[in-house]
Parts: sequence; structure tokens; C-alpha cells
Amino acid sequence: MTTRRAAFALTVALAYGMLGTASSAAAEDRPAFKIDTGTIEATLTIEPKLKAFPGLYDGLLAEGKRELAKWRLQSEKDRKEMPDIFRAGRRYTFERTYTERSAIGRYVSVIRTDYLDGLGAHPNHQTDTILWDAEARKRISIRPFLKESATGGPTLGRLAHLIRVALAVEKKTRDIDIGDPDNDTELSRVEPDLLKMGAVALAPSTAKGKSAGLIFYFSPYAVGAYVEGDYTAFVPWTEISGDLSPQGLSLFGGDRLADDDKND
Repeated sequence: MTTRRAAFALTVALAYGMLGTASSAAAEDRPAFKIDTGTIEATLTIEPKLKAFPGLYDGLLAEGKRELAKWRLQSEKDRKEMPDIFRAGRRYTFERTYTERSAIGRYVSVIRTDYLDGLGAHPNHQTDTILWDAEARKRISIRPFLKESATGGPTLGRLAHLIRVALAVEKKTRDIDIGDPDNDTELSRVEPDLLKMGAVALAPSTAKGKSAGLIFYFSPYAVGAYVEGDYTAFVPWTEISGDLSPQGLSLFGGDRLADDDKND
């Protein structure tokens, strides 16, 4: 092949490579489902790599479609009751996004983020999590990782305290004065109840195939004023090692990866 032909072939190859990369990126950004009406624009986005776990992606797609349909009905109902806020083409915006936070052994932590502009004083957003057992193909809680997990019991009592302490540290970095975390009015909303201590995900670890601990997510209003924004609280597994079941002890180990908190 001549030098000129070789150069041309290389140019074409690079062009196709760049096109392929752009197409892949576009595919990842493309919503999995969308509703576009006179009262609402709603999108559902699911990170493509979640397709690697049988049953997970399809379940998220079905759940997300139901949520978008719910907001479509709500927007239509609100337009009938409050037509003024929909004047000049204004309409609701709703976005739901599912992303992978970690995949550790058989467990996948998924972050679910909802954004809603309901034409009120300001938009709102909420963060929740899903813990997926890839072997059992179902959603689970952190209950199997703990020896004892009764609501109001000693284990969740210690865990709630550790979460409050971590939140207090974060609040102080934002120049918000906190006294005793266990007696603070806002932090006391974190209760020894799996349904009242934030949305939980597994943190990646320096030890391969292990989790470094638990990350708890709190949306605006959950443990502070709206202007404070979101909070996360990380509890290292070493702080609750005495409360872990054999299953939990086999899952946790090592330390949190450097800068992992930037992914929260």
C-alpha cells in the first residue's frame, strides 16, 4: 500500500472510530422512555451497564414507566384545577435516572434520582437507592448483613447514632452549628428503623470484591432546610463489625477508595 493510501485508510478508520464513540455516547444519553404532552415532558434514563444483571434493567424500566405515567395523570389533573400555571405553554418537567453506584460480588447498588419541576416556587429532587441481589434476582435490604436488625433495637440504634455523627461532621463543614447529634432536632429524624435512616448503598473498597461500608443518602428537607441541599453519611464497616452477620462479614473489608465520596 502506498504512503498516500495508507494515510487515507488511517483517516477513514479514525473517522469511523470517532463516529462509533459518538454513537455509543449518544446511546447512553438517550432516554429509555419518554412522555411528551401539552402538560408534561418526562424522561426515564437507565444506565446501559445495568443490563448486565438479569431482571434488574427490566424491573427498573417497568417501575420508571409507572412513575412517568403517574406524573402524566397528575399534570393533567392539575391543569384542570389550576389552568393559570400552565399558560403560555408552561408544563411540568419530570426526570427519573437510574445509575450504578457499585457492583460488589452479587450485590448491585443503584442510585435512583427524581427531578420534578411542578411549576411551583422551585424544582425539587429526591435520591433513593436500590440494593439488588444479582444471584437471587431481587431487591433486598441490608438486613441480611446484620446479626440483629429489629426496629428500635441495639444494632440499628448504634447505626443511627453513627449516621447522625457523620451528618453532624458534614453540617459543620457547611458552617451549620450542631451540638449533640443525637439530640439535634433535624438529625433526630434519623431513627433506628431501616425505613427512617436514609437510602443506603454499598461503598467500593480497596479490597477486591469487598465493600468498605455503607453510604446513606438524604434528599433536601430530610435532615435540614431545603437550602442545605443533599447530604450523605458514610459508615465504615469497621464501626459495625461486631453487629455483622456471617454474610455481612464475608461482604465487607478494606478501606474506602480515595475520592470515592466524589461519586455521591
